[in-house]
Amino acid sequence: MKYTKILRKKSNQRMIRNVLLFLGLIFLTFWFIFKDQDINELLNILRSVDKKYVLIGVLLMLCYYLMESFNVKRVLKALGDKTISIFSALKFTFIGFFFSAITPAATGGQPVEVYYMTKEKISGANATMALLIQLCGFQISTLTIGLLCAIFSPNLLSNGLIWFFILGFSINFIALVLMLTCIFSKNITKRLSNFFLRILKRFKVKNVDIFKKKIDEGIEQYNDSSIFIKSHKIEFFKAVFRVFIQIIIYYSIPFCIYKAFGLSGYSFIDVFAMQAVLYTMVSGLPLPGAIGVSETIFLRIFGIAFGEKLLNGAMLLSRGVSFYLYVVISLIIVIINAVTKKHVYGEIDNGAIQIEKQLDEISQNGIQVI
Repeated sequence: MKYTKILRKKSNQRMIRNVLLFLGLIFLTFWFIFKDQDINELLNILRSVDKKYVLIGVLLMLCYYLMESFNVKRVLKALGDKTISIFSALKFTFIGFFFSAITPAATGGQPVEVYYMTKEKISGANATMALLIQLCGFQISTLTIGLLCAIFSPNLLSNGLIWFFILGFSINFIALVLMLTCIFSKNITKRLSNFFLRILKRFKVKNVDIFKKKIDEGIEQYNDSSIFIKSHKIEFFKAVFRVFIQIIIYYSIPFCIYKAFGLSGYSFIDVFAMQAVLYTMVSGLPLPGAIGVSETIFLRIFGIAFGEKLLNGAMLLSRGVSFYLYVVISLIIVIINAVTKKHVYGEIDNGAIQIEKQLDEISQNGIQVI
């Protein structure tokens, strides 16, 4: 069981590092923003807001997660997998959100979500495919809406913000192109992966053969997604359409905060466009939850709407409703799930034993294991 212990230790260490990085970024961000702020004045501003609009924002964010859960549930059903309740799907969504929030570029969410789905007898391949289609729809939606809002509201990109927009849009666009290439062109993907692997070998990176095996498995999963999309075109477009609705819901939250302060002068479309442009800028950056960047750019984009006096409070409420509150809620769900399902997930040790055997076989074949 030596590899089991090593795997657990490494997993725990990664978790601790990610949480510490997450908390550290939050501390630095809010210290920098609020270091010159009169805290009593800020608290008075927050107390004065219309609570019903804040509650509407909280409920809209819940609808955002419910829409994602419903989308994944429908794709799984189309794949012929086990029918899960909307509450189970919502649980998986929250678990994925939490691990996305604490890992750079949200890389940890989907693998963990797939893991927990497989522990409840959902096919790993189907779970991966459902989340991949959700991600594909998410990229298409954010890029489309963000670009349209930038075109029709070019004033939002003044004072150098256009370069942030170009960077964020480019990162997300490249990610989408790579994703679609992997899905629809198996040959191109294999050529790209072989080129990448040759570079690794030239630099004498260890365990390239193991890495190649994982890439080949990933290519097969993407190819399966291509087969599903081609044979379920209507279901795929429905899934993408639902993601558009999901994104519209998310981008509506700042307007609720705007109305909570009793402000007028900017329409729903104006505030919606501000959020769409902001999210396009920050969503592809390799920071947990885009912490620091989201808050800073919020202050620059939304300053014209909220004014200098209310701006910090508006940022705190908007990010609190759309991110920090649900990080706490998702953490609670992760803990409850871990406690209540501990007896169900006990077979993880059996999986670790199999990994240990595979690693032993690899070592015996002369491949150095890290």
